Amino acid sequence: MRSRYPPIEPDASGMLDVGDGNVIAWEACGNPDGKPAVVLHGGPGSGAGPGWRRYFDPAAYRVILFDQRGCGRSVPTAADPTTDLSVNTTDHLIGDIERLRAHLGIERWLVLGASWGCALGLAYAERYPERVSEMVLFALATGRRAETELLTRGLGAIFPEAWARFLELVPPGERDGDLAAAYARLLADPDADVRQRAADAWCAWEDAQVPGATVRFRDDPPAYRLTFARLVTHYWSHASWLADEQLLRDAGLLAGIPAVLVQGTMDFGNLVGTPWLLHAAWPGSELVLVDEAGHDASDPMADALVSATDRFREPDR
Repeated sequence: MRSRYPPIEPDASGMLDVGDGNVIAWEACGNPDGKPAVVLHGGPGSGAGPGWRRYFDPAAYRVILFDQRGCGRSVPTAADPTTDLSVNTTDHLIGDIERLRAHLGIERWLVLGASWGCALGLAYAERYPERVSEMVLFALATGRRAETELLTRGLGAIFPEAWARFLELVPPGERDGDLAAAYARLLADPDADVRQRAADAWCAWEDAQVPGATVRFRDDPPAYRLTFARLVTHYWSHASWLADEQLLRDAGLLAGIPAVLVQGTMDFGNLVGTPWLLHAAWPGSELVLVDEAGHDASDPMADALVSATDRFREPDR
């Protein structure tokens, strides 16, 4: 078993203007002459924290982290109700990844992503397969309606008390509809108290779905919860601007890109078959199942991820 690498600090960072009034924060760490790798964080809206650096051998990799539009250190923040989210879509984020790659003078890079970052990574790689050397994805997601419906409604049968609290803020007439869209409307309310209550309730429901997790939204600052909830409901209420099953349908475009797909056996995404469907649709991918792990980066999950990046750390072929 390979544990995470020790903490490291970035040796380069900056703010990249990507247009539409958005500026994204990026950093680089590890070996300046090493193999390039880019990290796509989850959420949308969780930001790229320092823990992501530790999945890579710092002697072998040049690791690039960035905060996607509207979150982390990128500006403007989605926590501000005046921030225009119409220019924050999957296509915009794919464009941002390409701008960052070109800005840093990188030809191809390994893509590591989790959860939403998995879906974004698939969308990016299917658009630009020539820019991707390998992929390491975990907490697998493909942006399908079945996945968001499971997370907003289907798990109510498993966590009925938490789901009842989740529904309390939704107007009765909207409770049988799109719950992400209902929350997106609450998060756009002119009343700041309504917006924060909605963010807190959304994040409490997210916490309930990952029992035993060491990292909890309830421990984050209110502005972080507001940013996260506003962005995730914005994306989910628009089906992430993806046709249903699109990323699975087009996975054949990834043939020839070595990939390791890491999934916990206790991840609720397994209930709708996501890991097996993705593995079956992607020629040459490898599926690694981690016993008793869920939708988070537990120690056994980290072991599998580091083993994968170690395997790919040789210079780009």
